[in-house]
Amino acid sequence: MTPLAELLRPQRLDDYIGQRHLVAPGAVLRSLIESGNIPSMIFWGPPGIGKTTLATIISNTLHRPFHTLSAISSGVKEVRDVIGQAQQEEGAILFIDEIHRFNKAQQDSLLGAVERGTITLIGATTENPSFEVISALLSRCQVFVLKEFDEEDMRRLIATAVSHYASQGITVEVREADALMRISGGDARKLLNAIELVVMRGARSPLVIDNKMVTEVIQQNLAYYDKGGEMHYDIISAFIKSMRGSDPNGTVYWLARMLAGGEDPVFIARRMLILASEDIGNANPNALLLANATFDAVTKLGLPEGRIPLSQCAVYLACSPKSNATYMALNNAESAVKRWGDLPVPLHIRNAPTKLMKQMGYHDGYKYAHDFEGNFTQQEYLPQGLEGSTFYQPGNTPRENDTRRSLQQHWSGKYNY
Repeated sequence: MTPLAELLRPQRLDDYIGQRHLVAPGAVLRSLIESGNIPSMIFWGPPGIGKTTLATIISNTLHRPFHTLSAISSGVKEVRDVIGQAQQEEGAILFIDEIHRFNKAQQDSLLGAVERGTITLIGATTENPSFEVISALLSRCQVFVLKEFDEEDMRRLIATAVSHYASQGITVEVREADALMRISGGDARKLLNAIELVVMRGARSPLVIDNKMVTEVIQQNLAYYDKGGEMHYDIISAFIKSMRGSDPNGTVYWLARMLAGGEDPVFIARRMLILASEDIGNANPNALLLANATFDAVTKLGLPEGRIPLSQCAVYLACSPKSNATYMALNNAESAVKRWGDLPVPLHIRNAPTKLMKQMGYHDGYKYAHDFEGNFTQQEYLPQGLEGSTFYQPGNTPRENDTRRSLQQHWSGKYNY
């Protein structure tokens, strides 16, 4: 039986739900499509938000030959076969799902065809393409960021599903939608899977759907509901939260679940690298070093051997003291940049490589820290209007308490909290 999500997959841009910043009238991607002259591109965003659908609509709209590959099951040979076929066609589009799973050699095999225009590449990824796509290929592609569906998008999807069932002679009334929206989390595929499952289990018409019914049906049929494989994201979330919560037992359990499910070990190592900085930070700087070494080891070893350093690092991170102080400091500073814009650099800390700059006062009054006792002297490094601001507040860990005492000693009155 064809899944509801596939039955409702739109074929025209006017029927496409979501991504209004890209496909609304006058938006950048819609304008490119309507011009008939599209570049190679990367769609970056979470699962279930229409990346594959959008690629298909582009092909349908432009009447181009359309080839699809999955980076999970395809290699260099499959890429070359498609390129060979595309050479006999006009304006072929190659869609590669999960392009971040292609290694360097596989991505290199695309370069020539993209550069010559033999194919127009559309790649889909849930990972930041700046890290996952080689620079030579990325420079030849336009990156479009796709967003999770908002409430308006979800309600439109629900209405579309209800209309579909009505056309099949099944009357469905969604009396309450909160549970549907909560469990789908902005993922259209999850939402439609949930509706389909509830309708299948309801076995009556008219069917009234409420929050209680949705919750009970999904809890009883979780594996079926997650038939598209989205549980992958729930398990990595459980893994990260277990490490953040300092539980080594939950950490190794979810690690084992991911390994048993065939998860990419480099993906796991990358997530640990992020956590080491975001959630541990300067409470234990060695965590970042070990996570980086683990990423390197796993890249070299692969599986099955790579599971051993993964477990070692995961348990170390779970047992480490935690602090998000440096992460929050950057967030605070970014908020100030967003609010106040590009404030000028104070003259005394500007560089003065030319005579004219020196005459203009660049560098005047700068105090070279090493000329002072303890290699420190108080002076203002922030621009006018932000003087005295404290974006960084050390966390309450032994190492950061030492940092706080040092800052209090140096910066009188600034860190007295």
